[in-house]
Amino acid sequence: MSKKDGAAPAQILAYINEKNRPFSAQDVFTNLQKQCGLGKTAVVKAMEQLAQEGKIKEKVYGKQKIYFADQSQFADVSDAELKKMDVRISEIAAEVQTTSQRCRQMDTELKELNSSLTTAEMKAQIQELQAECSGYRERLQKIKSATNHVTPEEREKVYKEREIFVKEWRKRKRLASDMIGSILEGYPKSKKQFLEEAGIETDEDHKVTIPNI
Repeated sequence: MSKKDGAAPAQILAYINEKNRPFSAQDVFTNLQKQCGLGKTAVVKAMEQLAQEGKIKEKVYGKQKIYFADQSQFADVSDAELKKMDVRISEIAAEVQTTSQRCRQMDTELKELNSSLTTAEMKAQIQELQAECSGYRERLQKIKSATNHVTPEEREKVYKEREIFVKEWRKRKRLASDMIGSILEGYPKSKKQFLEEAGIETDEDHKVTIPNI
Protein backbone atom coordinates (compact mmCIF):
# COMPACT_ATOMS: atom_id res chain seq x y z
CA MET A 1 0.00 0.00 0.00
CA SER A 2 1.37 3.42 -0.92
CA LYS A 3 1.66 6.28 1.58
CA LYS A 4 -1.13 8.04 -0.29
CA ASP A 5 -3.48 5.06 0.09
CA GLY A 6 -2.44 4.62 3.72
CA ALA A 7 -3.61 8.16 4.47
CA ALA A 8 -6.96 7.53 2.80
CA PRO A 9 -8.97 6.56 5.94
CA ALA A 10 -8.02 9.72 7.83
CA GLN A 11 -8.69 11.95 4.80
CA ILE A 12 -12.04 10.32 4.10
CA LEU A 13 -13.11 10.41 7.76
CA ALA A 14 -12.30 14.12 7.98
CA TYR A 15 -14.20 14.78 4.77
CA ILE A 16 -17.34 12.84 5.78
CA ASN A 17 -17.40 14.45 9.24
CA GLU A 18 -16.94 17.90 7.74
CA LYS A 19 -19.73 17.52 5.16
CA ASN A 20 -21.96 15.46 7.49
CA ARG A 21 -24.17 14.07 4.73
CA PRO A 22 -24.65 10.63 3.14
CA PHE A 23 -22.11 9.52 0.53
CA SER A 24 -21.52 6.51 -1.65
CA ALA A 25 -17.96 5.32 -2.25
CA GLN A 26 -18.25 6.70 -5.79
CA ASP A 27 -19.25 10.12 -4.44
CA VAL A 28 -16.24 10.28 -2.15
CA PHE A 29 -13.88 9.03 -4.87
CA THR A 30 -15.17 11.66 -7.30
CA ASN A 31 -15.01 14.50 -4.79
CA LEU A 32 -11.55 13.69 -3.42
CA GLN A 33 -9.85 12.44 -6.58
CA LYS A 34 -8.33 15.76 -7.58
CA GLN A 35 -7.74 16.92 -4.03
CA CYS A 36 -6.08 13.79 -2.66
CA GLY A 37 -5.38 11.68 -5.74
CA LEU A 38 -6.92 8.57 -4.19
CA GLY A 39 -7.72 5.51 -6.28
CA LYS A 40 -11.20 4.00 -6.40
CA THR A 41 -10.09 0.75 -4.74
CA ALA A 42 -8.34 2.62 -1.92
CA VAL A 43 -11.47 4.71 -1.28
CA VAL A 44 -13.75 1.65 -1.13
CA LYS A 45 -11.40 -0.22 1.25
CA ALA A 46 -10.93 2.83 3.48
CA MET A 47 -14.67 3.43 3.82
CA GLU A 48 -15.34 -0.24 4.62
CA GLN A 49 -12.55 -0.12 7.20
CA LEU A 50 -13.98 3.04 8.81
CA ALA A 51 -17.43 1.44 8.94
CA GLN A 52 -16.05 -1.73 10.55
CA GLU A 53 -14.22 0.39 13.15
CA GLY A 54 -17.44 2.30 13.90
CA LYS A 55 -15.97 5.63 12.89
CA ILE A 56 -18.64 6.10 10.23
CA LYS A 57 -22.04 4.47 9.72
CA GLU A 58 -23.05 2.23 6.85
CA LYS A 59 -26.49 1.54 5.36
CA VAL A 60 -27.16 -0.95 2.57
CA TYR A 61 -29.89 -0.30 0.03
CA GLY A 62 -29.98 -3.26 -2.32
CA LYS A 63 -26.54 -3.35 -3.93
CA GLN A 64 -25.80 0.24 -2.92
CA LYS A 65 -23.88 1.11 0.27
CA ILE A 66 -24.34 4.55 1.79
CA TYR A 67 -21.96 5.98 4.38
CA PHE A 68 -22.45 8.91 6.75
CA ALA A 69 -20.84 10.40 9.84
CA ASP A 70 -21.48 8.98 13.28
CA GLN A 71 -23.98 11.49 14.68
CA SER A 72 -23.11 10.67 18.29
CA GLN A 73 -19.97 12.74 18.01
CA PHE A 74 -21.96 15.91 17.38
CA ALA A 75 -23.61 17.92 20.14
CA ASP A 76 -27.40 17.90 20.31
CA VAL A 77 -29.07 20.86 18.63
CA SER A 78 -32.19 22.44 20.09
CA ASP A 79 -35.32 23.20 18.10
CA ALA A 80 -34.55 26.91 18.40
CA GLU A 81 -31.09 26.39 16.94
CA LEU A 82 -32.55 24.27 14.12
CA LYS A 83 -35.04 27.01 13.28
CA LYS A 84 -32.23 29.54 13.35
CA MET A 85 -30.25 27.34 10.96
CA ASP A 86 -33.27 27.01 8.67
CA VAL A 87 -33.60 30.79 8.55
CA ARG A 88 -29.92 31.15 7.76
CA ILE A 89 -30.17 28.49 5.06
CA SER A 90 -33.05 30.41 3.47
CA GLU A 91 -31.02 33.61 3.60
CA ILE A 92 -28.01 31.93 2.02
CA ALA A 93 -30.21 30.34 -0.66
CA ALA A 94 -31.63 33.78 -1.52
CA GLU A 95 -28.10 35.22 -1.66
CA VAL A 96 -27.03 32.39 -3.96
CA GLN A 97 -30.01 33.00 -6.25
CA THR A 98 -29.30 36.75 -6.37
CA THR A 99 -25.61 36.15 -7.01
CA SER A 100 -26.36 33.59 -9.73
CA GLN A 101 -28.72 36.01 -11.45
CA ARG A 102 -26.10 38.76 -11.29
CA CYS A 103 -23.50 36.37 -12.70
CA ARG A 104 -25.79 35.56 -15.62
CA GLN A 105 -26.32 39.27 -16.29
CA MET A 106 -22.57 39.91 -16.15
CA ASP A 107 -21.96 36.95 -18.47
CA THR A 108 -24.44 38.42 -20.97
CA GLU A 109 -22.78 41.83 -20.73
CA LEU A 110 -19.36 40.23 -21.21
CA LYS A 111 -20.53 38.39 -24.35
CA GLU A 112 -21.94 41.66 -25.73
CA LEU A 113 -18.68 43.47 -25.02
CA ASN A 114 -16.62 40.70 -26.60
CA SER A 115 -18.75 40.86 -29.74
CA SER A 116 -18.47 44.67 -29.93
CA LEU A 117 -15.73 46.52 -31.80
CA THR A 118 -12.82 47.95 -29.88
CA THR A 119 -12.07 51.67 -30.07
CA ALA A 120 -9.20 51.02 -32.49
CA GLU A 121 -11.40 48.80 -34.68
CA MET A 122 -14.18 51.41 -34.71
CA LYS A 123 -11.72 54.14 -35.72
CA ALA A 124 -10.38 51.97 -38.53
CA GLN A 125 -13.92 51.19 -39.74
CA ILE A 126 -14.87 54.89 -39.65
CA GLN A 127 -11.82 55.72 -41.76
CA GLU A 128 -12.77 53.03 -44.28
CA LEU A 129 -16.34 54.32 -44.49
CA GLN A 130 -15.16 57.90 -44.86
CA ALA A 131 -12.83 56.90 -47.69
CA GLU A 132 -15.67 54.97 -49.35
CA CYS A 133 -18.01 57.96 -49.03
CA SER A 134 -15.34 60.23 -50.46
CA GLY A 135 -15.04 57.95 -53.48
CA TYR A 136 -18.81 58.00 -54.01
CA ARG A 137 -18.90 61.80 -53.75
CA GLU A 138 -16.12 62.07 -56.33
CA ARG A 139 -17.94 59.76 -58.74
CA LEU A 140 -21.21 61.65 -58.22
CA GLN A 141 -19.48 64.95 -58.92
CA LYS A 142 -18.03 63.59 -62.16
CA ILE A 143 -21.45 62.38 -63.24
CA LYS A 144 -23.03 65.73 -62.45
CA SER A 145 -20.34 67.67 -64.27
CA ALA A 146 -20.42 65.46 -67.38
CA THR A 147 -21.74 67.07 -70.59
CA ASN A 148 -22.82 63.92 -72.37
CA HIS A 149 -26.00 63.22 -70.45
CA VAL A 150 -28.86 61.59 -72.33
CA THR A 151 -32.12 63.48 -72.02
CA PRO A 152 -35.39 61.62 -71.36
CA GLU A 153 -36.54 62.53 -74.89
CA GLU A 154 -33.40 61.08 -76.45
CA ARG A 155 -33.68 57.93 -74.37
CA GLU A 156 -37.34 57.49 -75.42
CA LYS A 157 -36.35 57.96 -79.06
CA VAL A 158 -33.68 55.26 -78.79
CA TYR A 159 -36.15 52.83 -77.20
CA LYS A 160 -38.72 53.42 -79.96
CA GLU A 161 -36.14 52.95 -82.71
CA ARG A 162 -34.99 49.75 -81.04
CA GLU A 163 -38.57 48.48 -80.99
CA ILE A 164 -38.97 49.23 -84.71
CA PHE A 165 -35.70 47.50 -85.59
CA VAL A 166 -36.53 44.40 -83.52
CA LYS A 167 -39.93 44.10 -85.16
CA GLU A 168 -38.37 44.46 -88.61
CA TRP A 169 -35.74 41.88 -87.71
CA ARG A 170 -38.42 39.40 -86.63
CA LYS A 171 -40.49 40.12 -89.76
CA ARG A 172 -37.59 39.61 -92.15
CA LYS A 173 -36.49 36.45 -90.39
CA ARG A 174 -39.99 35.03 -90.72
CA LEU A 175 -40.10 35.92 -94.45
CA ALA A 176 -36.67 34.37 -95.01
CA SER A 177 -37.72 31.21 -93.19
CA ASP A 178 -40.87 30.97 -95.33
CA MET A 179 -38.88 31.41 -98.53
CA ILE A 180 -36.29 28.83 -97.54
CA GLY A 181 -39.07 26.44 -96.57
CA SER A 182 -40.70 26.81 -99.95
CA ILE A 183 -37.40 26.20 -101.74
CA LEU A 184 -36.63 23.14 -99.65
CA GLU A 185 -39.90 21.50 -100.71
CA GLY A 186 -38.38 20.83 -104.15
CA TYR A 187 -34.71 20.82 -103.15
CA PRO A 188 -33.08 17.39 -103.22
CA LYS A 189 -30.56 18.08 -100.48
CA SER A 190 -30.76 18.99 -96.80
CA LYS A 191 -31.43 22.46 -95.41
CA LYS A 192 -27.85 22.69 -94.13
CA GLN A 193 -26.44 21.92 -97.58
CA PHE A 194 -28.77 24.47 -99.16
CA LEU A 195 -27.69 27.20 -96.77
CA GLU A 196 -24.01 26.43 -97.42
CA GLU A 197 -24.45 26.43 -101.22
CA ALA A 198 -26.50 29.63 -101.16
CA GLY A 199 -24.06 31.31 -98.76
CA ILE A 200 -26.78 32.16 -96.27
CA GLU A 201 -25.68 32.90 -92.70
CA THR A 202 -28.24 32.51 -89.93
CA ASP A 203 -28.59 34.13 -86.52
CA GLU A 204 -27.64 30.79 -85.03
CA ASP A 205 -24.37 30.81 -86.94
CA HIS A 206 -23.45 34.03 -85.18
CA LYS A 207 -24.98 32.89 -81.89
CA VAL A 208 -27.46 35.77 -81.66
CA THR A 209 -31.15 35.77 -80.79
CA ILE A 210 -33.87 38.30 -81.34
CA PRO A 211 -34.22 40.35 -78.10
CA ASN A 212 -37.53 40.87 -76.38
CA ILE A 213 -39.20 44.20 -77.00
